[in-house]
Amino acid sequence: MNTRMTLALVASLAALPPTAARAGSFECLMDAWQTVEIRSPAEGLIDKVYVQRGDAVRKGQPLVELVSNAERSAAESARYRSQMQGPVNQSRNRLDYATKKLARATELAQQNFTSAESRDQAEAERRVAESELQAATENRELAKIEHRHALDLLSLRTMSSPFNGVVVDRMLNPGDIAEAGTGRKAMLKIAQIDPLRVDVVFPAALFGQLKPGMKAMVVPQGLGGRHAASVKLVDKVIDAASGTFVARLELPNPTLALPGGLRCQAEFDGLAAPAPTARAPARPAP
Repeated sequence: MNTRMTLALVASLAALPPTAARAGSFECLMDAWQTVEIRSPAEGLIDKVYVQRGDAVRKGQPLVELVSNAERSAAESARYRSQMQGPVNQSRNRLDYATKKLARATELAQQNFTSAESRDQAEAERRVAESELQAATENRELAKIEHRHALDLLSLRTMSSPFNGVVVDRMLNPGDIAEAGTGRKAMLKIAQIDPLRVDVVFPAALFGQLKPGMKAMVVPQGLGGRHAASVKLVDKVIDAASGTFVARLELPNPTLALPGGLRCQAEFDGLAAPAPTARAPARPAP
């Protein structure tokens, strides 16, 4: 976590009204583990939006679908070409005929019933038939690749959820134009709230005492209850401006009962904020 993020977290905690804290309890903020904006990789007219604000979504669940009639037709055409057997069978039959013809011509040439030129001509026809069969086989393999490519293009017309989460906001509706690019308007915003991310601010004097894997109890403000969490990562650098560092906790939330964006208290057994150091009294002026 960089200095700017640490300062923002400290400032946000300071701006909130104080809460009662017990020994070994530290201010924290609960938030979604990650939040993403769903954008379209291709431009097109939105056909369907399958979710509303507040809906729970699963990883891989379709969220938005663009109008894709042309892409579906192209994929079906490519699929049909990839399964065509006629050109391959035709070339294989021609090769079988040319092989038998060469065998007869060779036998007749050995018995001096035909010229060597006729045998050479039959051998040339067989080689041409082999080349035609190879070309037909390669064209069918190429058609299979084109089919996969058409399916890939079709898949770009449907946006799916990258994780289990909830819909935070819905910005576009059926009939709107989805535009590709990071600078364009997003269609949806979704957040992963299982697990929740809990950022705890610690004074610099506790640096080195926090380790990944340590357990804590998180008490959300206004909701009550104590929820088990574990330390996921600890800052490696102390923020000089505030004299603090941040540890990130992972709080399981399988039922999605806890929301993100709450202030909280993180309680650690055997860990307490050090008492402020008393300053030496100023010496009187002579």
